[in-house]
Amino acid sequence: MSKGQKDRKVSDATQIAEHDQSDRARVESWRLHILIEAGYPLPLAERLAQSEADLHRAVELITQGCEPQTAAEILL
Repeated sequence: MSKGQKDRKVSDATQIAEHDQSDRARVESWRLHILIEAGYPLPLAERLAQSEADLHRAVELITQGCEPQTAAEILL
């Protein structure tokens, strides 16, 4: 493999990594917005947005009267 081919592969991998990070940031931002609208305070909303917690369940717990801290403990 030539140096040019190696450089191209590294460049392609870098672009993919940057794209994945950009997509992840957009998803986390959207999740954060939804969680704040549902009533989570910012620190909890940030933790939940960055986690694998089920977003629909997170909102459902709040709409059913669960306190945000308790909901976060259930989800995290």
